[in-house]
Amino acid sequence: MACRLPALILSLLLAPFAGAAPGPVTVVENVTGYTLDDGELRRFAGLSFADGVVLALHDSAAAAAAAPGDRRIDGAGATLLPGLIDAHGHVAGHGKALATVRLGGAGSEAEAAARVAAFAAANPGAGWIEGSGWNQVTWPGRAFPLRAALDAVVPDRPVALERVDGHALWVNGRALALAGIDAATEDPPGGQILRDSAGEPTGVLIDNAMALVTAARPAEDLTATMDHLARGLADLAANGLTAVHDAGVTAQELAAYRRLLARGELPVRVYAMLSMRDPAVAAQLAAGPEQDSRGLLTVRSVKLYADGALGSRGAALLAPYSDEPDNRGLLLREPAELEAQMQRAAAAGFQVNVHAIGDRANRLVLDAFSRLPNRAAQRHRVEHAQILTLPDLERFATLGVIASVQPTHATSDKNMAGDRLGEARLAGAYAWQSLLDSGARVAFGSDFPVEDPNPFFGLHAAVTRQDREGEPPGGWRPAEKLDRATALSLFTEGAAWAMHAEARLGRLLPGYAADFILVRDDPFAVPAGDLWRNAVLATWMDGREVWSANSGE
Repeated sequence: MACRLPALILSLLLAPFAGAAPGPVTVVENVTGYTLDDGELRRFAGLSFADGVVLALHDSAAAAAAAPGDRRIDGAGATLLPGLIDAHGHVAGHGKALATVRLGGAGSEAEAAARVAAFAAANPGAGWIEGSGWNQVTWPGRAFPLRAALDAVVPDRPVALERVDGHALWVNGRALALAGIDAATEDPPGGQILRDSAGEPTGVLIDNAMALVTAARPAEDLTATMDHLARGLADLAANGLTAVHDAGVTAQELAAYRRLLARGELPVRVYAMLSMRDPAVAAQLAAGPEQDSRGLLTVRSVKLYADGALGSRGAALLAPYSDEPDNRGLLLREPAELEAQMQRAAAAGFQVNVHAIGDRANRLVLDAFSRLPNRAAQRHRVEHAQILTLPDLERFATLGVIASVQPTHATSDKNMAGDRLGEARLAGAYAWQSLLDSGARVAFGSDFPVEDPNPFFGLHAAVTRQDREGEPPGGWRPAEKLDRATALSLFTEGAAWAMHAEARLGRLLPGYAADFILVRDDPFAVPAGDLWRNAVLATWMDGREVWSANSGE
């Protein structure tokens, strides 16, 4: 590509900013650059941008050196990639998880309880001890934890700890008492209170039963919500993400986002999915979709839940769980009620994004989507789409429904999914390549804080179908492996399409946003098993450096 732009072309590219004089031109050189263009990989050696918009790609080092610019950045041989987009995460939850008890990687109930004890001792003023990340599937015996382990270390303050998937809550006796939960408490619709042989609550609440404890917690104020969001967004920028789809935003979180936007404190673009669980959602639906002039905060989608999660046996299945024959999981809403909510959101002009993990839930959601009008324009989505029958897998393309999936779920669940489902049902489980082969639109994310937000973990999982220890050899269900360009495309172009932003995000081409990252390793040159080891050196969003490894900010 020519390194100098004719004045006419330059004026057209800067047309969105015609109200002010064009800003200075920045040239990034001495890089190995990659971008996608409809899934095709393109290399370049330099990039020019101004006013947050890409002006040109330079195909050679000489062209980059000759390009005119007011400021020059020496990439020092780093790899330059489009800013990565996480199509499904929970920003406030992630920010809060970074500041509370972190139970990810705990190898046993006792180790998790010890972390709680240490946090409680270090935070004597905390009224509630909160945390997240425990996963009994990785513990000896794989049994759900008991309240007794928490009572032994924190008997006098309520403790509430979310399971890694966010679909189960482990609490102590004090939290149960404050919530009024005892042997006489009935399971709420779409929820379960685990009980011992005498009928007493064991301390674990599944799905809608979690709300009984949530209602007993003191409400957070706007300042606390802003702190959670700011902390979470800063960590996403450090991980090389320039945009995120926030899956389930409350009215208070939206108010906090608006405050951060007004202050110029959004380092990552936010595509907010309004939570249909929030009683205040009606006002936002009535107001209709919104977006600021720079595309930093977009509100045009909603998030609903059909079922729970596989690890807590809350995913709704067509046939019983292989390891619990009297259990088919949980539907969190009656199908008619769920469909009515979907219809309501779509009629208000919003994209409808529904959490569905089990094959029964996915079928019910696809059936409901088939009855929604204007599907092509609104680009509705199934969030997770983990377990599908083969006929339902083919329906995504037929219905024009996006599969918004998370590749690290496959490598995290591989040691548990077979137990829960049996071999036959795995044929349509975590089947990302099969979805693409069917013609379906797919977007990649992580579901942080359920999984780590590092997108290179997701790229590695998609390409190798292995965990970060290299297990299993050859990959789990290796027919579903993706090539590197496709995996990168789903974290860029695919995620941009899923947020209706494919004309300005997801690619580094003239006229697109100057959202890019500099990374240490070339992901198309390193061994596939090392993809997850990559390190982000700098993150640029909207033409601004929002994070640098040199500054740690």
